[in-house]
Amino acid sequence: MNVYYSDAHHHHHPSFEIFDGGVKVPNFEVPERAEQILSALRKTNWANIQKPEDFGLEPILAVHDRDYIDFLGSAYDEWQVVDTDALYEKEALMPASFPPGKWRRKPKSLLGRTGYYMSDLSAPITAGTYTAALASATCALSTAQKVLSGNKSAFALCRPPGHHAGKANCGGYCYINNAAAAAEWCSRQRRTALLDIDYHCGNGTQDIFYTRGDILTISIHADPDHEYPYYCGFADETGAGDGAGYHRNFPLPAGTSDSQYMETLGKALDLVQSFDPMVLVVSAGMDLYAGDPLGKFSVSKDGIRQIGQEIASLGIPCAVIMEGGYNNSALGENIVTLLETLR
Repeated sequence: MNVYYSDAHHHHHPSFEIFDGGVKVPNFEVPERAEQILSALRKTNWANIQKPEDFGLEPILAVHDRDYIDFLGSAYDEWQVVDTDALYEKEALMPASFPPGKWRRKPKSLLGRTGYYMSDLSAPITAGTYTAALASATCALSTAQKVLSGNKSAFALCRPPGHHAGKANCGGYCYINNAAAAAEWCSRQRRTALLDIDYHCGNGTQDIFYTRGDILTISIHADPDHEYPYYCGFADETGAGDGAGYHRNFPLPAGTSDSQYMETLGKALDLVQSFDPMVLVVSAGMDLYAGDPLGKFSVSKDGIRQIGQEIASLGIPCAVIMEGGYNNSALGENIVTLLETLR
């Protein structure tokens, strides 16, 4: 199995985030995540680790607004020359205000635009964030291209992750929606579906494809009444316009077991089969694992294996894109367990 990885992910390393309740904590999305996965893959006899190709900005602009990508690319440098007093930290750019839903006029000031383009306080922009996010997206696009070229599967070791990034916003550790870019790229040649198995709703992916009927999107995740992203991911959100009926959310309660998860996965895969895609993009978040510090499911390592086996049983070529997973001691082994079933 080809694995696409870039060490440019090291450029993104915020030291903190603002957690629920306004608490400043060390950032959970750290370079060690990718290194643990890479180490586990190198111990196998089947992982062919490759550098990603350069696809330029065009495939990214196919799923994100240009103004947002321009902001992402320039915000940190702008922040360094903004005339501020010593109260401001210049390590990472974060907003102090967010626009209410009906007031969406883009401000001129940098701090105003920061709130305009950020959905929360878990995606600080640092000096190397844009470089890392671009490299992460190229890993996903390289994986998509490999599957289009005839491979049964390929894996993008993406960091930072992407599925919370919408058309014009970052959030939830995500800046560029890697899986959405991969699905869009695949859809130009083959009928494509996207399945998100991360613990948290793929709200950014939902935002990007919600009015489109050419790509089926499905997310299995924690109930947003109680978990991030809170405002999106409910079962009655099924697409709009041309996309009506082409998006499905499967929110699940805390403590969801292997058997409960597999029952829901069966329903999701029935929808995939009915759509009859030629390519399946899988947003693979390992925070569904029972020991994850940011998740409350009870899915075991064997459950992760079963998930992979059921996806593999469809016989559809898979582009697997790394999303969340924050139990670093188990992360590498968990993703290898999943990939072994799909290779």
